[in-house]
Formats: sequence, C-alpha cells, structure tokens
Amino acid sequence: MGWTPSIVPTGSGDAQTIYLVVNNFGHLGTAFTETEVEQADLETVITDLMSGQYSDPVRVVAFNTAENWAEDVSQDVAREIQRRVDLAGDDLPFSIEAFIEMHAGPPRQLSLRLS
Repeated sequence: MGWTPSIVPTGSGDAQTIYLVVNNFGHLGTAFTETEVEQADLETVITDLMSGQYSDPVRVVAFNTAENWAEDVSQDVAREIQRRVDLAGDDLPFSIEAFIEMHAGPPRQLSLRLS
C-alpha cells in the first residue's frame, strides 16, 4: 500500500471542530460546499446560513479529527437559527426556510405573556 496525503488540516488548529454545510445544487447533486478552514467554525456557518450564502442547505456536519468524531449537527444549528430569528423578530431568510423546517420543525409564532 502506498502513502496517501491527508486532506485533514495540520498545525496548531488540529483540535478544532470543523463545520461543513451540505448544499443541494439541483441537477448537479448535493455536496459539501468549499470552505476555508478558518471560516469553518460554528458561528461563521450560522452567520453564512442566515445571510443567504447557501442556496439550498440540507445538512450541517461537524467533525474533529483530533478527537476522532463526526456528527450531523443540523438540528442544533437549525434550532439556534430559529432562536436568533425569533429573538430579533425577523422572518426566516427564504434560502434556509426548508432547512429550518426539515431540522427544527415548522415555523412558530411566539406568544406574549400578559400578566
């Protein structure tokens, strides 16, 4: 067996968790979107999803090679986006409506508590 170079980033950031978005590209299929390692943190992914950087996101996957794990975090990301949108009183961006509904459930209206 020959040696195959690793696609895993090396250096001081080895222990970081990487978040990648799987996007639906229509007739071209679904694929992980190209992402710079420095831009693959959770906050950047959430911000990019909310600002419409992805046309049709279907999943968010997190992995950490130093800790030997990978996980589908779509539900957590969708719930966090829904929480932020609810707190701001904003509408969901069209580009992520299907993603949020698939992973966090249908849109809901917050009720006001009258004392």
